[in-house]
Amino acid sequence: MNLEQGETPLSTDAHETPTSRLELVWGAPGLAGLAASTVMVLGCGGVGSNCIEALARGGVGTLVVVDGDAVAPSNINRQAIAYTTTVGRRKVEVTAELVHAINPVARVVALDRFVRAEDVEGLFAEVLAGVGRIDYVVDAIDTVSTKLAIAEWAERTATPLIASMGGANKLDPEKLRICDIAQTSHDPLARIVRKECRRRGIRHLTVLSSFEEPRALPVTGTGADAVDAPSEGQRPTLGTASYLPPIMGQMIAGHVIRNLVQGA
Repeated sequence: MNLEQGETPLSTDAHETPTSRLELVWGAPGLAGLAASTVMVLGCGGVGSNCIEALARGGVGTLVVVDGDAVAPSNINRQAIAYTTTVGRRKVEVTAELVHAINPVARVVALDRFVRAEDVEGLFAEVLAGVGRIDYVVDAIDTVSTKLAIAEWAERTATPLIASMGGANKLDPEKLRICDIAQTSHDPLARIVRKECRRRGIRHLTVLSSFEEPRALPVTGTGADAVDAPSEGQRPTLGTASYLPPIMGQMIAGHVIRNLVQGA
């Protein structure tokens, strides 16, 4: 960068660090609390990968990331880990590299597996045995039965949880809102989850949901690449805007970080 005579760079502080701007926001105690925190993110897709990136940049010290998939070409439009150079690689492997490129001293527990409803209890027991505690859980998966099993576990153990609802065929980020599942509307995935929460006696579930009416966009083919499918098995491949899942991931990360700092 060439500066004209008399001009100065925007920052001349040679003592700035990757966390110095965070410390101005949260203070030293808040930053220390984040560094001592453990956040578990289930799903490294469009929402999950971008949430993980923001959590890593935000100073969270330990991240448990769970996904059983590989990066596909169709992921490149929205996932923080998806590039032409990472296609075919395991998502949790690339995610761990992303986190360590941001914060080399962060601890990453990468679990390369799909999570079914019947696996949830064992998964959390395994993670707790390895890391000691989980301060926050982010559900960024798309299988309803597993989302509900996670919600049941979180409510029973009083573990803070935020779950991502549907972002496919939605275009307006201004319609995104963090709320209780009971307050959601215009979200097909949330409608199913809301009904099942009532049936199972899940009293509260914090979610990020879009209040935008779903667009009647083309649906092509079937397969596991659907972003927000409400059921298991063969799923239609739904359209996804490049910007919406990253915004959802950032919003969830912001919610988690603020709650971790305020609860410290």
